[in-house]
Amino acid sequence: QVQLVESGGGLVQPGGSLRLSCAASGFTFSNYYMIWVRQPPGKGLEWVSNINRGGDSTHYASSVKGRFTISRDNAKNTLYLQMNSLKPEDTALYYCARMPGGSLWSTAYDYRGQGTQVTVSS
Repeated sequence: QVQLVESGGGLVQPGGSLRLSCAASGFTFSNYYMIWVRQPPGKGLEWVSNINRGGDSTHYASSVKGRFTISRDNAKNTLYLQMNSLKPEDTALYYCARMPGGSLWSTAYDYRGQGTQVTVSS
Protein backbone atom coordinates (compact mmCIF):
# COMPACT_ATOMS: atom_id res chain seq x y z
CA GLN A 1 0.00 0.00 0.00
CA VAL A 2 1.04 3.61 -0.50
CA GLN A 3 2.96 4.98 2.46
CA LEU A 4 4.39 8.45 2.95
CA VAL A 5 6.33 9.14 6.15
CA GLU A 6 7.51 12.65 6.94
CA SER A 7 10.35 13.49 9.31
CA GLY A 8 12.63 16.36 10.22
CA GLY A 9 10.23 18.74 11.91
CA GLY A 10 10.90 20.43 15.21
CA LEU A 11 11.24 23.69 17.09
CA VAL A 12 13.45 26.32 15.50
CA GLN A 13 14.12 29.98 16.14
CA PRO A 14 13.09 32.62 13.60
CA GLY A 15 15.71 32.82 10.87
CA GLY A 16 16.68 29.21 11.35
CA SER A 17 16.57 26.26 8.98
CA LEU A 18 15.07 22.79 8.84
CA ARG A 19 15.11 20.03 6.27
CA LEU A 20 12.02 17.87 5.98
CA SER A 21 12.13 14.42 4.44
CA CYS A 22 9.35 12.21 3.13
CA ALA A 23 10.04 8.53 2.64
CA ALA A 24 7.77 6.97 0.04
CA SER A 25 6.91 3.30 -0.42
CA GLY A 26 4.27 1.10 -2.00
CA PHE A 27 4.37 2.76 -5.43
CA THR A 28 6.85 3.73 -8.14
CA PHE A 29 8.00 7.05 -6.70
CA SER A 30 9.68 8.29 -9.88
CA ASN A 31 6.38 8.04 -11.79
CA TYR A 32 4.64 10.70 -9.73
CA TYR A 33 4.68 14.43 -9.19
CA MET A 34 4.88 15.19 -5.47
CA ILE A 35 3.66 18.05 -3.32
CA TRP A 36 4.20 19.59 0.11
CA VAL A 37 1.22 21.14 1.88
CA ARG A 38 0.93 22.56 5.39
CA GLN A 39 -1.73 23.32 7.96
CA PRO A 40 -1.10 26.20 10.34
CA PRO A 41 -2.77 25.96 13.75
CA GLY A 42 -6.46 26.74 13.49
CA LYS A 43 -6.33 27.18 9.71
CA GLY A 44 -6.93 25.14 6.59
CA LEU A 45 -4.45 23.36 4.36
CA GLU A 46 -2.08 25.50 2.32
CA TRP A 47 -0.11 24.47 -0.74
CA VAL A 48 3.64 25.00 -0.28
CA SER A 49 5.44 23.52 -3.28
CA ASN A 50 5.40 20.76 -5.85
CA ILE A 51 7.89 19.03 -8.10
CA ASN A 52 7.80 17.04 -11.31
CA ARG A 53 8.81 13.42 -11.75
CA GLY A 54 12.43 14.09 -12.62
CA GLY A 55 12.93 16.86 -10.09
CA ASP A 56 13.96 19.46 -12.64
CA SER A 57 10.79 21.56 -12.48
CA THR A 58 9.34 23.04 -9.32
CA HIS A 59 6.66 25.49 -8.23
CA TYR A 60 6.34 27.47 -4.99
CA ALA A 61 3.76 29.44 -3.10
CA SER A 62 4.66 33.12 -3.01
CA SER A 63 4.89 32.97 0.79
CA VAL A 64 7.86 30.55 0.67
CA LYS A 65 9.51 31.33 -2.67
CA GLY A 66 13.17 32.16 -2.23
CA ARG A 67 13.28 30.57 1.22
CA PHE A 68 12.17 26.96 0.64
CA THR A 69 13.57 24.44 -1.81
CA ILE A 70 11.82 21.25 -2.82
CA SER A 71 13.85 18.36 -4.19
CA ARG A 72 13.69 14.61 -4.62
CA ASP A 73 15.98 11.61 -4.81
CA ASN A 74 14.26 9.00 -6.94
CA ALA A 75 16.95 6.42 -6.17
CA LYS A 76 16.08 6.75 -2.48
CA ASN A 77 12.32 7.23 -2.96
CA THR A 78 12.55 10.37 -0.87
CA LEU A 79 11.13 13.88 -1.16
CA TYR A 80 12.72 16.83 0.63
CA LEU A 81 11.86 20.34 1.68
CA GLN A 82 14.75 22.58 2.69
CA MET A 83 13.39 25.49 4.68
CA ASN A 84 15.59 28.52 5.34
CA SER A 85 14.94 31.92 6.92
CA LEU A 86 12.02 30.47 8.81
CA LYS A 87 9.35 32.81 10.14
CA PRO A 88 6.77 32.32 12.92
CA GLU A 89 4.07 32.21 10.24
CA ASP A 90 5.71 29.06 8.85
CA THR A 91 4.56 27.23 11.98
CA ALA A 92 2.38 24.37 10.76
CA LEU A 93 1.95 20.65 10.35
CA TYR A 94 3.73 19.80 7.11
CA TYR A 95 2.54 16.98 4.91
CA CYS A 96 3.98 15.40 1.79
CA ALA A 97 1.54 13.98 -0.70
CA ARG A 98 1.42 12.16 -4.00
CA MET A 99 -0.11 13.89 -6.98
CA PRO A 100 -2.24 11.77 -9.35
CA GLY A 101 -1.79 14.19 -12.21
CA GLY A 102 1.15 15.63 -14.08
CA SER A 103 0.93 19.39 -13.72
CA LEU A 104 2.80 21.78 -11.45
CA TRP A 105 -0.24 24.08 -11.65
CA SER A 106 -2.38 21.53 -9.83
CA THR A 107 -2.51 21.06 -6.08
CA ALA A 108 -4.59 17.88 -6.15
CA TYR A 109 -3.24 14.83 -4.36
CA ASP A 110 -4.49 11.35 -3.64
CA TYR A 111 -2.32 10.10 -0.76
CA ARG A 112 -0.87 12.08 2.11
CA GLY A 113 1.40 11.27 5.02
CA GLN A 114 0.72 11.83 8.71
CA GLY A 115 2.69 15.05 8.84
CA THR A 116 5.62 16.50 10.77
CA GLN A 117 5.26 19.52 13.05
CA VAL A 118 7.35 22.63 12.44
CA THR A 119 7.28 25.32 15.11
CA VAL A 120 9.11 28.60 14.60
CA SER A 121 9.40 30.52 17.83
CA SER A 122 11.93 32.33 19.98
